[in-house]
Amino acid sequence: MGRLDGKTALITGAARGQGAAAARRFAEEGAKVLIADILDDEGKALADELGALYQHLDVSSEEDWTAAVDRAVTEFGGLTVLLNNAGILHFSELGKTKLADYERVIRVNQIGAFLGMRSVVEPMSNAQNGSIINVSSVEGLAGMPFLVAYTASKFAIRGMTKVAALELGPKGIRVNSIHPGMIDTKMVSEAAGGVEIDTSWVAKKVALGRAGQPSEIANLAVFLASDESSYSTGAEFVADGGATATHALKV
Repeated sequence: MGRLDGKTALITGAARGQGAAAARRFAEEGAKVLIADILDDEGKALADELGALYQHLDVSSEEDWTAAVDRAVTEFGGLTVLLNNAGILHFSELGKTKLADYERVIRVNQIGAFLGMRSVVEPMSNAQNGSIINVSSVEGLAGMPFLVAYTASKFAIRGMTKVAALELGPKGIRVNSIHPGMIDTKMVSEAAGGVEIDTSWVAKKVALGRAGQPSEIANLAVFLASDESSYSTGAEFVADGGATATHALKV
């Protein structure tokens, strides 16, 4: 018996990386999964492999959210789990950050999470059962130079999670945030324009001495999607190898 038997899940940014790892784990644990992304070829291929559904979803689009949630409800008979995973990164000094770049990050990371949560209130309320999992970051707990837009968006997700948890708890809907540290995906290299960046020196600075794997975040998401976390809401779940266990005075 799977830990997610009977669950129906929509996962954003699920065509590859952290989202794809979550889709695999959710499917393995018995959930019906709607893979949502803007990377159509990769998303469709993964959905075919897992026996899941694929839906094109620009998370900054209200219309796309309506279509994705409607499809999940129609195909699955309801929607009980939302994993707001889609996100982008942009490196820039504060004084040199263009408004357009700042707004682009906010639209995907922050507004995308807001629209996702808002879109699932009705179906989850009807079921009196739901788990919303918002992927924030360790940059939602503390700042990082050159990441003003990303950090702002991830702090916002942290706050919105708590508001949603308070409002939706009486409806049987739990809302929690995940705060990954450095995870071994393509996000950093893509933000650097496709250039491969050596981040091993950063990974060695955390207590566990390595970067995290997407599967490790996926395992945490499975716990929050399952009934095993039935008394957890409005909480921050950190998976960062010990990055936030220290402070700036550490050598």
